[in-house]
Amino acid sequence: MTEPGTLYGLSLGPGDPALITRRAWTLLHGEALWAYPVRRKGGASYALDIVRRAGLAVPPDATALQFPMTHDATRLTRYWLAAAYTVQAHLAVGRDVCFLVEGDASTYSTFGHLARTLAALEPAARIVTVPGVSAYHAAAARLGMPLADTDEAIAIVPAAYGIDTVEALLDGFDTLVLLKVKPLLDPLIALLSRRGLLAHTRFIEKIGTPEERTVCDVTRLCNTEVNYLSLLLVRNPYRARGPMVRGCRRKSSTPEPPP
Repeated sequence: MTEPGTLYGLSLGPGDPALITRRAWTLLHGEALWAYPVRRKGGASYALDIVRRAGLAVPPDATALQFPMTHDATRLTRYWLAAAYTVQAHLAVGRDVCFLVEGDASTYSTFGHLARTLAALEPAARIVTVPGVSAYHAAAARLGMPLADTDEAIAIVPAAYGIDTVEALLDGFDTLVLLKVKPLLDPLIALLSRRGLLAHTRFIEKIGTPEERTVCDVTRLCNTEVNYLSLLLVRNPYRARGPMVRGCRRKSSTPEPPP
């Protein structure tokens, strides 16, 4: 009886091929089928481009799996099922499958949908997530902007949650990582201006790629188009904090925001 293959969620990092982990690199050089996400049939794959820029030749049997950009649950389910059936067929004959993922496969990734759908079809399926560098970790490193220290709290959210949600999060977190900011960039800049946080905000898009762009004065981005793969890092030195617990030392007094 043929031993079934394993599905790997292969995290590749946000764009710089040098951030591909050794484990992912080893799997890319194995016999596994490469599968990669596209938004539409025949479309480009950001994840596949990362391994191309790493100098790897794309195997002739590399398989595109379609994951359209839509909130239509019925339509999405149809594509998730089609992708899972494709992967299941290869696993059944003993072939491992590496699903290529930009960033980290555990964070806002299409791999989660694929893995859950496959597990529903085949509860005994072997599914392994290979961790990688997320875009916001790479961005913080590039900018020299620590995400958190000691007892500080971080919120990581898609900007699509809305301005009211972002403002509420500013009251409870020291750092906000706002992902996919393109649709709401101007309102976000207005909010950060009102809260006196522009000097503590940085913008970065397509981190680690030849098209990477960093902007420190985010007001320059008003009324401009930015890439879908963009984010804002916001440090909030004005967050009010209560007493520390479990023996941790208290914070020094919180600075007042500028008028």
